[in-house]
Amino acid sequence: PSLCREFRYKTNITFHDNDTVSYLEYRKLFFQPDLSNGTEEDYIVVPNILMMGAAVMMENMPFFLKYLVSKALDSLKQEAFMNRTVGEIMWGYEDPLVETINMFVPGLLPFKGKFGLFVELNNSNSGLFTVYTGMKNISRVHMVDSWNGLKKVNYWRSRQCNMINGTAGEMWPPFMSPTSLEFYSPDACRSMTLVYEQSGSFKGVPTYRFVAPKTLFANGSDYPPNEGFCPCRQSGIQNVSTCRLNAPMFISHPHFYNADPFLVNAVEGLHPSKEKHGLFLDVHPMTGIPMSCSIKLQLNLYIKHVSHISQTGNIKPVVLPLLWFSESGSIEGSVLQQFYNNLVLIPSLLDYLQYILLGLSVPLIISAAVLM
Repeated sequence: PSLCREFRYKTNITFHDNDTVSYLEYRKLFFQPDLSNGTEEDYIVVPNILMMGAAVMMENMPFFLKYLVSKALDSLKQEAFMNRTVGEIMWGYEDPLVETINMFVPGLLPFKGKFGLFVELNNSNSGLFTVYTGMKNISRVHMVDSWNGLKKVNYWRSRQCNMINGTAGEMWPPFMSPTSLEFYSPDACRSMTLVYEQSGSFKGVPTYRFVAPKTLFANGSDYPPNEGFCPCRQSGIQNVSTCRLNAPMFISHPHFYNADPFLVNAVEGLHPSKEKHGLFLDVHPMTGIPMSCSIKLQLNLYIKHVSHISQTGNIKPVVLPLLWFSESGSIEGSVLQQFYNNLVLIPSLLDYLQYILLGLSVPLIISAAVLM
């Protein structure tokens, strides 16, 4: 695998009179050669993502339009699979197919010029978040008031699925209960709920562990509240085409963890496991601050044979993993030490001190009683 490190920073920080603050959070991605099996110059054979995705998007278009596109693909020598470098696939490559599709089907693609998996992500922001500061009500601190000015999104088919719930996923209100937590994910275009799994500790700091329930990406048949995210396929993948300009994209856990076995068996080399592919957050319940986390999402492309587009050959319908995002981290160094001292060590010493004082006062109380 090829791994990138993500760096995030906030800009346009603006405080408002209604106890909220808004900001844009940008992200930059950097290739990590020491964590990757190879270099950016290595060639790999991958599906022609742009062509296969566009073909599925054109499936219900008129015959003559698909025929023209197919002939244009022939002239451009486009095939279902391509041999390109890791760097080209991640950061973009010039492809005359982009110009051709934009000419025949204007508006089908949301971009011009280079195409790559990270072209649109790198140096982009996740939308304008407006969250509560907690100055007037500490129980609402970090909770999202709006995203891009919206109180709810309109990607999905039910009111519940369109709701923007929880925080922006960085912190939560203090004094948490061991039940669940929520956050809005722009990458998933939806709010996500994690459930309490167990109590534990991170380097001496007490934590609650929250994990993704098996119903997170279940289809509407297996979990009726998710019907609003349909049209659905097998459980374990969520159709995000409505928020990805109708491209046939799905999100899931990496390696289709917690998904229908059909999806795992359709692709060679997948070995889902909770340890490697599960999602979790270890949060300090008193402050609502994550001590350790591992947030993983996999982006998948639905490919199939499309009639009258010869380049799709005899490809059977399959949901094909493209890449997965992993945001892992923990509090370390002096910040962790200060956290431990102020929220664990000092309260423990004060707790012991009250028993010591109580122990010293008992003889005095008894002596006073005797003298009376």
